[in-house]
Amino acid sequence: MVPLDTTAGLAQFGQDPVWLVIVKAVLIFVILVLLTLFNIWLERRVVARMQHRIGPNRNGPFGLLQSLADGVKLALKEDLTPKGADKIVFTLAPVIAVVPAFVTYSVVPFGPSVKLPWSDITTPLQLTDMPVAVLFVMAIASIGIYGIVLGGWSSGSTYSLLGGLRSSAQMISYEVAMGLALVSVFLYAGSMSTSEIVTAQKGTWFAISLLPSFVIYVIAMVGETNRAPFDLPEAEGELVGGFHTEYSSLKFALFFLAEYINMATVSALATTMFLGGWMAPWPLGGPIWPGANEGYWPVLWFFGKVLLFIFLFIWLRGSLPRLRYDQFMHFGWKVLIPVSLAWTLLVATFKAFNDNGLLPDRPTILIWLAVACAAILIVSWLWPNPKPEPAKVSTEPFDAFAGGYPVPPMPGQSPTSSTVGVATKDEVE
Repeated sequence: MVPLDTTAGLAQFGQDPVWLVIVKAVLIFVILVLLTLFNIWLERRVVARMQHRIGPNRNGPFGLLQSLADGVKLALKEDLTPKGADKIVFTLAPVIAVVPAFVTYSVVPFGPSVKLPWSDITTPLQLTDMPVAVLFVMAIASIGIYGIVLGGWSSGSTYSLLGGLRSSAQMISYEVAMGLALVSVFLYAGSMSTSEIVTAQKGTWFAISLLPSFVIYVIAMVGETNRAPFDLPEAEGELVGGFHTEYSSLKFALFFLAEYINMATVSALATTMFLGGWMAPWPLGGPIWPGANEGYWPVLWFFGKVLLFIFLFIWLRGSLPRLRYDQFMHFGWKVLIPVSLAWTLLVATFKAFNDNGLLPDRPTILIWLAVACAAILIVSWLWPNPKPEPAKVSTEPFDAFAGGYPVPPMPGQSPTSSTVGVATKDEVE
């Protein structure tokens, strides 16, 4: 097994002057705010098109300023605080939720090292990097869960508390599967640094060579961001608005901003880990245009890939119905996590055999895979289906008022009722 490389490629970071670090941080903040406004507009337009509506088209060209107008209107609304709320925690919760969403972008690579215009300074298009950058992203993103839990608890509302608990359980559950999906990437890249992982995908993107990990991550990132069809904490029919039911004005806007920035964060992480990061797609970055991965062009490829994932979020919201909560948690704990563990063990075994020269040639591997798939299909076809046992019908009389309330008979109970506490037909008439 190749040990994780934690030094190569990291020497270029930490050399920028203070003013350049501040400029990079401000640019990341501005880009994320503008990207949020664009994503809101894009979601409303795409869902409207899927539902044969027009969508926002009045404010600005193509309605692009509609999100800005809604944000200004939301900021000017009255800020209400419930009487029973813990005012300090109630105010800090949205801040705790939104700040980690911005911080996670500090280790996301937007492009290679470039020369700044009108100067001799060369700097990477990334705020910083570290040997455990991906673990840093996962750890900082987990802090946002505290904002959601505290927001639901401090509101003094039962609906908000239930929404916060469900949201935290959902995010923690799917973060486990998401982290396991990234282990195979660490094994193949030999590093946890985001810039090194992008460099390791010069030949083949990990979305191709590690396709099961990519599929698991995409499913987990939708559940981790509380987006449809996994937006169970915000199910209007049963939990009103979820953990932010009692919030209004700018506090609600911060929760709204955190959700959309988290969408961009998991999309950027998926792009970095599986789609080659800022590198141009093949064959554009190879024989067609050798200079596609130089200068500032990689920023365009990076955000193009991020917007593809954003479109996937929107497409799922307009296509799939909401799952039941028990189905969703069952899928996360009993399907995604076991599959992730099995796939991680398989990748680790394959990598160990490959590094020690114990792996057979590719045709032999393909033949064995075909034989294994055929065996699984034959066994699943020949496996007898268990016949359901017939329901046992009880012969004892059923008393609908035995518990104090009239209840219908359960399956298997006799529909006949005792005369205790049950009005006869003549008495009703």
